[in-house]
Order: sequence, then C-alpha cells, then structure tokens
Amino acid sequence: MEIYMNKNKKIRPFMKFIITWPLYMVVLLIIMNVYVYFLDAKAGKIVTIFILVYIAGMTVLVLLKRGQINEQLVKFGASFGQVQKNLIKEMAVPYALLDSDGRLLSANNEFTEMCKEKIKLKVNISQIFPEITKNVLPQDEDVSVLHVTLGEKRLRAELKNIYVDDADWNEEKKSIIESRENVLVSVFFYDETEIVQLQKYLKDRQLVVALLYIDNYEEALESIDEVRRSLLSALIDRKINKYFQDYQALLKKIEKDKYLIVFQNLYLEELKAGRFTILDEVRDVNIGNEMAVTVSLGIGTGMDSYTESYEAAHAAIDLALGRGGDQVVIKDTNEFLYYGGKSASVGKSTRVKARVKAQSFREIIEENEKVIIMGHSMPDADSFGAAVGVYRIVRYLGKKAYVVINNVTDSIAMIVDRFKGEQAGNEYADMIVNSDQAMSLYDDNTVLVVVDVNRPGYTECPELLEIAKTKVLFDHHRQTSDSINDAVLSYIEPYISSACEMVAEMLQYVGDGVKLKSIEAEAMYSGIMIDTNNFLTKTGVRTFEAAAFLKRCGADVTRIRKAFRTDMDEYIAKARAVATAEVYLNGFVLADCIGENGGSPTVLGAQVANELMNINGIKASFVFTDFNNQIYISARSIDEVNVQIVMEKLGGGGHMSVAGAQLSGCTKDEAKQRVRDVLKEMVDNNEI
Repeated sequence: MEIYMNKNKKIRPFMKFIITWPLYMVVLLIIMNVYVYFLDAKAGKIVTIFILVYIAGMTVLVLLKRGQINEQLVKFGASFGQVQKNLIKEMAVPYALLDSDGRLLSANNEFTEMCKEKIKLKVNISQIFPEITKNVLPQDEDVSVLHVTLGEKRLRAELKNIYVDDADWNEEKKSIIESRENVLVSVFFYDETEIVQLQKYLKDRQLVVALLYIDNYEEALESIDEVRRSLLSALIDRKINKYFQDYQALLKKIEKDKYLIVFQNLYLEELKAGRFTILDEVRDVNIGNEMAVTVSLGIGTGMDSYTESYEAAHAAIDLALGRGGDQVVIKDTNEFLYYGGKSASVGKSTRVKARVKAQSFREIIEENEKVIIMGHSMPDADSFGAAVGVYRIVRYLGKKAYVVINNVTDSIAMIVDRFKGEQAGNEYADMIVNSDQAMSLYDDNTVLVVVDVNRPGYTECPELLEIAKTKVLFDHHRQTSDSINDAVLSYIEPYISSACEMVAEMLQYVGDGVKLKSIEAEAMYSGIMIDTNNFLTKTGVRTFEAAAFLKRCGADVTRIRKAFRTDMDEYIAKARAVATAEVYLNGFVLADCIGENGGSPTVLGAQVANELMNINGIKASFVFTDFNNQIYISARSIDEVNVQIVMEKLGGGGHMSVAGAQLSGCTKDEAKQRVRDVLKEMVDNNEI
C-alpha cells in the first residue's frame, strides 16, 4: 500500500498533463502562426482560421466529454483497487493488518483459515499469537521478524510499518514514528514447520563424542585383595556398558580406565534429565573395596566436525578431572555445563607429580632472569605463604623475585610486618611490589607465577596476565570454564589442602641445598593452618608431612598461634554475626557479617562461616559481607553439601567444603534471596 501511495503521488500530475496537453499545443500553434505571417500574410490568415477551428472543437469536446472522462478514470481506479484487494484477499501467504496497538483491522482468507475460530476484528493479535505484543511491533521503517507458534505450526512473522499520512515523508517521518499516529502494521506469516522439524531432526542425529575416565582405578584396586581385583574391574566395566547401551551408544575401551563413547545428540537431553546416574551406579559398586570408585565424563557437542567434538570432549574431561573428578562436564560450543561433583576428591599418597612439577619449574626459572609472583586479590595467609615459598625457590636458583600485593589485608598484616621488620634484614626490602611496579618490572625474560587462584579476574593484577608470555600456575582450587589455560606449567590439585602444601612439597625436590628461613616457614605454615581450619578440614597424610617439613625448617607454632589470636572487637563482631543467623530448609544457615571494628570483614566472614558449622544439624553455612561495594559470600560445609557447586551458580567457586562468591550490583538482602533460590532449586532437583 505504501508503494502504491508513493507512486500515486507521481501518477496524478502525469494524468493531468495527458488531459491538458492540447492546450499546450494551442500555444505552439500560435507561435507558428506568427512566424507564417512574416513569411506570407495570406497563408497566415488561413492558419489562423484553422487554429480557431481547432480551439473551438477542443473546447466543445472537453465540455461535452469531461464527465465521461472522469467517469472512466474513476472506474479504472476502482477496478485497480479492487484487483489489489482481491489479490491480497486470495493471496496464498497469510496476511493481516494491525493498528499501532496491535489490534486486528483486516486479514486475508489464508490468515482467517489458519486462525479459524480465534480470529475476529478488533481482537488484539497477542490473543492469537502471544509472542506478538505491542513491545515487539516495529518502531521504524525496518522489518521486524519473529518466530511464533500456532498449535503445532511454527511460523515466521514479518512485521512492517505502513504510513498513511499524506504529508511529505522527509519532513514528517520523525514525528510520525514518535507519535505512532496514522501508522498501521502489516504482518505476513510464513510456515516454517517443516524447516524447524528438519533442523531438529539433523540436530538430534548429530553425533556426540564423550570420554569417560575412572578417577581412582589403581587406588581402588589396591584397596582390595588381588583375587577380587578382576571382579571389581569387570563389574565397573559392566555398569558402564549397560548404562550406555540404553542410549544406543558406541562404546570403546581405549585403556584400562578410559572409554571413548559416541552417541546421537537425541539422547543427550535424556542423560541430562536423568542427571547422569552412572556416577552413582559406579560409586555404589562395592565388593569389599575400602575406596569407592568414581568416574568422570567429558562430553563435546555442538561442534561442526567430529574432530572438534573430540577436542571439546578432551577439554571437558580435563576440566572435570581438574575440578576433582566424580562429575560430568559438557562443552557445548563456548558453554560449559556441570553435573555431579558431590563426593570429595581422593588424595594420592604419592608425591611423584610434585617432584616432576618441581623439576619442570626449575628448568623454566633457569631459562629466565626474574620472576613475578602474585596470588588473588585481597590475599590471605595461604596466598601470601605460597608466594613466599616460590620466592625462596627463585632466590635459591639465583634469580630476582617479586611478590605483587596491592593492599595488605588485616589477615596477613602481622606476617607481612615481620618481613618488613629489622629482624628480617635487607633481603626482603624489595620483595613486595604493587601492580604498577610489577608492570614496569616485566620484560620478555620474566616468568609470571600465579598461586592460590586460577581465574584471571580474581588475580591481584589481571593486566599482567594479559602481557605475560611465560606463565606458571600453582593452585588447589577446582577449575572453572574461565580458568587460566595458557600456562606453560600448570599444577592444579583440588584434593590438596592448600597452595602452601603444594609449594612445601616442591621445595623438597627443587634442589638439595634449598632451605627455608623461620619467618618463611611460619608464613607457609600459617597458610596451611588457615585453609584447613586448624587441620580440621581437607587434611590428608601429605598435609601433615608438609607441616612437619615446615616445622623442621623452624616454624614456631606458638608464635603463629599468637599472631592469629582474635582481639576483643573482632570477637564481638563475630558474636554479632552469629546472632543474625537464620536457618533455611532445615539444614542451611545464613548470617550477616558487619565488620565495623573487627578488622578485615571478608576474613571475619570466613571465620563466622566456620563457627556456624559447629552447630549440630547444619549442612552448610553462608555468611554475607558487604565490603567495597560488593557482597562477599563465604560458604562452608563438612561432607553433606558441595558448596562449590552452590557458589558456581552465583559466579564463584572453591572446594567441596570451602567456597565463596562475589556479587556486584545488589544489596545484601538480594544476595541472600539469590542463595535461597539456588538452594531451593538444587534441593528440588535432588542435587543436594
């Protein structure tokens, strides 16, 4: 209609010219007559007579036939409009005309047949198609495209404004758009049901590649008699084969504890809905083995080729193992989905990996001139202690080393002061630098070592990560999808209690002559003590061996205990926080922490979360701290709830029993409600 109106503005002057062109001919004939008079007067008179006859005849014709001409023009216009109307009415594509509010003004036969009883004039289009609301109507001359549903049909709706104002378009365009006056909306519907069905069919038949690893195969076999080992292996193999047979999967055992699985994408949704019960089925296999067998599954889907799907599955299984195993990780294009992860990571008694990593780290250091070490922002005792341990390794190898700390928190202030004191001497005078100094110190012969954190955004200086070419990562937190993944050396063990424990083990294998000073040993011992809550959580044989090594290096436990004693204001602040505690869903406790005079509020929140776990019947504690325009959440549990999964749903992470998150742009009450919603959802879905 709009095109017709625009053309009509051009047609009317043209029709006027066609009708009045004989009058213009009279002017031309008069000019010719004057010229003839100059040539011959007699001939001029004759031409004059003919011109007068012509004018008289044309005048009579126009006067007599004017009504018939107008009648014919009107009939032609009416017949042309009727043809257009009939074409739209009988068009094979469903068509409707709406007003600016979405009310139905007219529709063709196809639209009427498609909508049947739902259609009536002046009804709003949203009552027929809920997806088409007033908010989605086009606001300018562009076409809006929507995908709508009508019964079992899938339709593509194309909406376009029609401007029925006679005013000049260029002058009135803006006001018409803003006021929405004299604006109609045309809607064409195209049936794409078959296209959608074909797309779904192709997606369902797309092959998915998965890798299944048995996490603790060797350890589980060693925990039972030799005669039963083949039976245990056969039972696990049978469980895995039987589980995937139900999904028509092709399963191939590529190693004694590794499987390659290929199945159709059609069954992936069923596996998700069942929440991958293979994890529980394998864990329940018990023929006298002291250690429960756990498996990890990495799935790659949504890729363009089988090679890419296999690489995605490899990345997913690496992430599952890096997060502690006993879980499923799905990589779908750039998205990671997590399932399981309920059981604690199984620690290995062997320190072979620590020795290999220590030797590799030594080779990297010897090839460069200096090392910059940094942990997470707002460093705690574990972060600083691990940095001190790496500092000692680098100094032993004769290279320069620096530790990046922007703000010394109250939790490490006393330890840092000892390194700056007179008793420490000048050796540590240049050890601590801020982010700006670290950036200026960096060059191509510098190694960046990150400790106690594996997420770039949580580090003390993320900008340094972006420019560093040689990166080394030592961490004990479970990996996430946004972990640092371009390190030349990465040592991540979620079952280890602390980063200080990792570095303490490596110190024993770097070289025979390396020796910690007492203040260094105490800094590292403090890190282990804080992260294990005084050796109560996440402790293993290797934890006590590391503590014994640090004790032999001169760590004074009494001095450490005095350094971490609570002052009266902090004790009162903790008591007030405990007093705000509320129990949710008969097993979860939520509390507020207000550290007005109690030192570092985030550390205080962690201490309150630990205290609340001493209450009988509590499965997990969540303490909320408002600090620096962010809400810090400290989450703790013992063995019943994996608080890491809870915190990951809020953008955080950590360990099964110790985790946290940072929320921006919300109040403390809103943060509490988000945690309640997550807990309710997980309980309803049997994730807890």
